[in-house]
Amino acid sequence: MKGFSLRLRLTLLLALATLVALGIAAWIVDWRADAEMQQRFDSALLARAQAFAALARVEDGSMMAVKPDAIASGLFPGSTGASWYDLRCRGARIASSAQLPPAMDSSATPRFADARLPNGRLLREVALRFTPATTAHSPACELFYALDRGPLDEILGTLDLILLGSILGACLVVLALTPWLVRRGLRPLSTLDAAMARIGPDAPRERLPRADTRELAPLVARFNEVLARMDEGLARERQFAAGLAHELRTRLAELRTIVDVEMRYPGGRDLHSVLEEIGSIGGELEATVAALLQLTRIESGVQTAQHETVDVPALLTRVLARHNDALLARGLRVERHEAQAEVRIETDPALLEIVLDNLLGNAVAYAPADTVVSVGVAPQHIRIGNPAPGLGEEDLARFGQRFWRKGIGEGAGHAGLGLALSQAAAHALGMRLDFALESGILRATLAW
Repeated sequence: MKGFSLRLRLTLLLALATLVALGIAAWIVDWRADAEMQQRFDSALLARAQAFAALARVEDGSMMAVKPDAIASGLFPGSTGASWYDLRCRGARIASSAQLPPAMDSSATPRFADARLPNGRLLREVALRFTPATTAHSPACELFYALDRGPLDEILGTLDLILLGSILGACLVVLALTPWLVRRGLRPLSTLDAAMARIGPDAPRERLPRADTRELAPLVARFNEVLARMDEGLARERQFAAGLAHELRTRLAELRTIVDVEMRYPGGRDLHSVLEEIGSIGGELEATVAALLQLTRIESGVQTAQHETVDVPALLTRVLARHNDALLARGLRVERHEAQAEVRIETDPALLEIVLDNLLGNAVAYAPADTVVSVGVAPQHIRIGNPAPGLGEEDLARFGQRFWRKGIGEGAGHAGLGLALSQAAAHALGMRLDFALESGILRATLAW
C-alpha cells in the first residue's frame, strides 16, 4: 500500500491551522466591530433623544409653543420618516410621531432595546426620563425615541462579507503556497534520502552528512551511531569468519597430513597414538571455536556483566585446580602471595573466571619447564607472573591481538586468542589488564 504523503499531511494541517486561526481572528474582529458600531449608533441615538428632550418644554401639561415635528425637522434635517418618538408627561401624551414606537419600560437611566414595527421594520429604541426645566416639582416626563437600524445592519453585513472574503482568500493563498513551502522545508529529507541510497555493504564506512536542521541533527546522529554499530558487528563477523577459516584450514591440513602419511607411508605407529594425536588436534580446534564464539559474544555486548559478590582467592583456587594437571606435566610450581585481609569484590564471576583462566593458561603454556608461576592477590589487583625468556619489549604491543603467538606452546586451544579474550572480558568488567616485562618475567596485572 502506498503510504500517506507527509507533504499532503503537512499541507492539510497548515491549511486547517490557518483556517482556524483566521476564523478565530475574524470572529474576534467582527465581534469587536459589531460592539463598537452598536455603541456608536446608541450614542448617536441617545444624543438625538436628549436634544429632542431639551427643546421639548412642557408647562403645566400644555403643548409647547413650537410643534415637536417642527423641532424634530429643525434639529435633524432629512429625518422625517426615519425616526419615531413618543413624549409623555403626567401620563398624558404631549407629542408623538405619526407612528408610535413600540412600548418599553423606562428608568432613571437610558435604556436601549431593539424593536420591530408591525410592518417588520427593525428599530433601535431608547427610553429616558427627564424633568421639565420650568419646575423641579413637576412629574417626570418620558421620551421614547427610535431610529431605523437598517443602515447599521447594512454596514455590519458588509463588514461580515469583507471578513469572510478575506478568510476565504487567505485560505486559498495558503493552499496554493503551502505545497511549495512544504517541499522546500522538507528538502533536507530528500538530501538524506539520496545519502541513504549510497549506504550499503559495498560502502561500510559511508555515513549520513551532518544536518544543519535542528530537528534532523539528532536523527542523523542516532542513525550514524546505528551504522557504526552495524559496521562493528559486520567487522566482528568477518574477523570471526576469517580467523575461524584460518584455524580450520590449519588444523584440517594437519589432520589430512597425518592421514595421508599413515596411508602412503605406514610408519608402524600404534593406532591409539595416531587417534590420540587426531583427538588432540580436534580438541585444539574445538577450544579455538569456543574461544572465538565467546570473544565475539563479549565484544558484541551479548554477554554482559552480572555483578555479585565474589571471593577472589576462592575463585583463583578453583582456576588453579583446573590447570593442576598441566602444571604437574611441565614441572611448574605455583607461588601464591595472599593479602592479609579478605578480598571480595562486586563483579561478574563468570567473566572474571574467563580472565583468570586464560591468563593462567597462557602462563602455564609458555613458561619454561621446571620454573615458577607466581600468583599474587591484593585488595586492588591480581598479578600473575611467569618467566618469558623469548619475549621482548616490542612484543608487548602485540599482546591481545587475535591469532598472534610468539611461539607455539604446548597444550590445546592456544591459538593466540587467550589474551584477546582476557582483554575483552576485562573491558566488559570495567577493569584494566596490563602487561609488563621485568628482568625476563612477564607480569599480567588485572586491576579494579
